[in-house]
Amino acid sequence: ALPLTLLESELFGHRKGSFTGATGDRVGYLETTHQAQTVFLDEIGELSPALQIKLLRFLQDHRFERVGGNANIEADVRVIAATNRNLQEAVDQGSFRADLYYRLNVFPINVPPLRERGADILLLADHFVSQFNRENSKKIQRISTPALDLLMIYHWPGNVRELENCILRAAILSIDGVIHAYHLPPSLQSAASTGTEPKTGLDAEIFRLEKELIIEALKLENGNVAAAARRLMVTERRIRYAIQRHRIDPRRFKTKF
Repeated sequence: ALPLTLLESELFGHRKGSFTGATGDRVGYLETTHQAQTVFLDEIGELSPALQIKLLRFLQDHRFERVGGNANIEADVRVIAATNRNLQEAVDQGSFRADLYYRLNVFPINVPPLRERGADILLLADHFVSQFNRENSKKIQRISTPALDLLMIYHWPGNVRELENCILRAAILSIDGVIHAYHLPPSLQSAASTGTEPKTGLDAEIFRLEKELIIEALKLENGNVAAAARRLMVTERRIRYAIQRHRIDPRRFKTKF
């Protein structure tokens, strides 16, 4: 979000008088994190072509020059970069240097979108509720089952930030310590109109298989929900939510002597 000269100065530093406002020498982040520390470059896909060249040179030989300077400075740092863009497409379009892309792409970690991480939705929702309670001295105790249903079937185009804002909004509206479905934004309440409701086919098969696995685990654990959750390697909260959704009564699996 910074102008090119200021961003370059933040990373590499500058010499006095190198540009307007440079009233003294400044040490950049790469120099201050010398000796095997880490620099995290967020939204690397937004770098200008000129800064891409300078960063590439640094990654190749771990040397750089301050803005307006001539001396080579060496820095031993680890670089981690992140982006929400498809850099391979950016390379194909000519907006991102191929050599820099391959230099950065040594060990890629792909984070799937939130809609592909169903278990994380429940965990993150609980986390944001706890965070809201701490920061606002409120006592939101739980999220209702209908509200959880809407959270699970929504497609979350805004990923974790959208979920956080959704929970914040609902917690503000809640007056009884429970987040209800009607506290959620209209985009979630009208999930059917956005094409995010469960459909037949694959969704129906997954729904059926989930129910069968839960019933089998409850049978093996004599109706003990916590033990069944451990067997299925999920949280107890998640399996209780699934039990409610499938209308399963764990008590019928308890062994009677």
